[in-house]
Amino acid sequence: MTRKQEIMGKTAEMFKELFDRETLARLFSAERSNEFFDALFGDASEGAYDIELAWRDATETELTMELRLNQRPNCCLVCNLTSGLPPVFTRHPIINIGGLVKEIDALPGNTRKSASWSLGETEQLNEALHIIPLHIILA
Repeated sequence: MTRKQEIMGKTAEMFKELFDRETLARLFSAERSNEFFDALFGDASEGAYDIELAWRDATETELTMELRLNQRPNCCLVCNLTSGLPPVFTRHPIINIGGLVKEIDALPGNTRKSASWSLGETEQLNEALHIIPLHIILA
């Protein structure tokens, strides 16, 4: 194993250990979905999905998280509903991606800080789950 592979492995392992279920739920609470839909529609029950934060992967230079859009019961999660979300999520004060990245930077045990971030294109895993990747470039 080269030194670079060793460092990459340690970075990925550190983030994998940091992002347990409890930490992810604290960083992006389940209530945030309802707050988002309440602000958007005036009624949280109008939302078609719940948003959940998940860890995907890390390299020496980038941490990738996921905003998982989980279809709510008796709702329809279709591509035309979710494909335009990355620009919306980038700016929306309740989703607050910039604040989320700052919270990740401040996690105890996190030795790597962010230099910048961006949201990727919506990925449809199946009819009930769409994902928006959050790419965090590490300093």
